[in-house]
Amino acid sequence: MNGPFETATFVIPTMDEQDTVATLVEQIDQTCQAMHLRHEILFVDDGSTDETWQRISELCQRHDHVQGIRFRRNFGKAAALSAGFARAGGDVVFTMDADLQDDPVEIPKFIEKLNEGHDVVSGWKQKRKDALDKTLPSKVFNWMVSKMTGVKLNDHNCGFKAYRQGVVKDVVLYGERHRFVPVLAAARGWRVGEVPVVHHARQFGQSKYGVSRLAKGFLDLISIFFLTTFGKRPLHFVGAMGMLFFFSGGLLMGWLTLRKIAGAVFDSVSPLILHESAQFYYCITAILLGAQMFLAGLIAELIVSLSEQSRTPYSILEFAGTMAGDQHDDPSSSDNDDRDDQNGQAPSAPVGQDGSPQAAQSGWETHQDVSADDEPEDINLESLSMLSSSGVSE
Repeated sequence: MNGPFETATFVIPTMDEQDTVATLVEQIDQTCQAMHLRHEILFVDDGSTDETWQRISELCQRHDHVQGIRFRRNFGKAAALSAGFARAGGDVVFTMDADLQDDPVEIPKFIEKLNEGHDVVSGWKQKRKDALDKTLPSKVFNWMVSKMTGVKLNDHNCGFKAYRQGVVKDVVLYGERHRFVPVLAAARGWRVGEVPVVHHARQFGQSKYGVSRLAKGFLDLISIFFLTTFGKRPLHFVGAMGMLFFFSGGLLMGWLTLRKIAGAVFDSVSPLILHESAQFYYCITAILLGAQMFLAGLIAELIVSLSEQSRTPYSILEFAGTMAGDQHDDPSSSDNDDRDDQNGQAPSAPVGQDGSPQAAQSGWETHQDVSADDEPEDINLESLSMLSSSGVSE
């Protein structure tokens, strides 16, 4: 039933959810045990002011497969997901909200959709258990995102999503961009799908959603639209606008020049004094603005060219022929190893310097005998403190 996915990582951002984290771990464990899916749960405490971190610490001490990351202050959901993605080691990576409104019993739906060939699967809360002041702006926002980006999803805001391992390593999150992971993934060539999910009413805590977050999301939508459309070719946008201003100002200046000449030659045409005409100054402004925008577009192209030298502008799905043996040498193919199942092959296991298979990552909740001697590899992230199963490290 799980297809090529042998392990799963659950990345769960939390903020003031002290009453729900223990229940959520229990629900995830029950579902994964029924599916025989090895899994780890990674909580990211995004500046909680209650006892959320203490509850996470207790869970980590009781369960080897539960881990935690604690931010020094609130950095936002995108930062929390980014920290979790950097740590995630599962074949499939799930994101969920910690408020128990997402139901882990829906996990098999996501796995099934991934097995159909999708790389990102987003949940769709068909019947939301939220107030109208939250659902109505969300519908408008989802409609705008779908129209502007071309990624047709009914619920871009749903936090319940599943990703192949390669996707979470291929997207960069900041600001409010966590809402647009499917859009960013689609721009890189990953296939996006959607499944309807059950949505429960909030029983504990308070919603962090508000007008300010909606406004930030709208501004980030404009940013995402520009980056996905003109991110690799800013001159096409800025330069085109500059040329429009420049030639419009030039044409109008030519017309004013003809009028001035006609006024000097023909008595029937009233003379035109350029420096007393507002149109003359409009022309000068348009020409100068157009030239500046065109130069700005050239500078933007230079910046993009320099910044993209460390990242491939493409994403390879697979190789064929004699190149197949060298696919791991290509910098863009590392994010597609989990796509080997499309050819009926299991993902390659990591190997050591001597060519022997490396030991499996510890910290997984499994239903077979798994060694717990290996400690998970630490990650070096600024402005956060890490918690492993052995305790808290501040």
